[in-house]
Amino acid sequence: MYNLRLISVVIATTFLYFGISSAVLAQSLRTEHTYRLDESETRPTASLADVSWLVGSWSGEAFGSNFEEVWNPASAGSMVGMWKLLKDGQVVFYELMLLVEEEGSLSIKVKHFSEDFTAWEDKEDYTQFRLVKIAADEVHFSGISFYRINEDEIHAYIVMKHDGEVREEKMTYIRND
Repeated sequence: MYNLRLISVVIATTFLYFGISSAVLAQSLRTEHTYRLDESETRPTASLADVSWLVGSWSGEAFGSNFEEVWNPASAGSMVGMWKLLKDGQVVFYELMLLVEEEGSLSIKVKHFSEDFTAWEDKEDYTQFRLVKIAADEVHFSGISFYRINEDEIHAYIVMKHDGEVREEKMTYIRND
């Protein structure tokens, strides 16, 4: 079984690692389903309309537990989202997310919170995933990729790095609404 406290720390470390390094990085395969930015490449042009299929209420499985995620429709150049990991009916951690249009492309900005809503990042800090690649039913940010299987299912893959080992974890999303 997964140690969810360890996963929480690894996720935060992974997010910080990829969020900081992606500032200078366009598209090399990182794992089987995820990409990273390369130094010599520029980010693809995209708008929130290109990822409108993320909007809605979702639930699914990740890290041996269940999760809930909600994305609001775009307004004022952004989409707001919430993610919650649950284990045995108890919250493990939360994320508040902002998907924004910037520099003609997209970025996801994330703040993490413990089950008691204590922030993981400092007040001004957040984790950032910059867009690497986009296609009709795929969107790839540095360290996390989303694949639309159909209108009611998405598979996401996040890069995890622990003790020098890099792997991906799959998250399966099923639409609630």
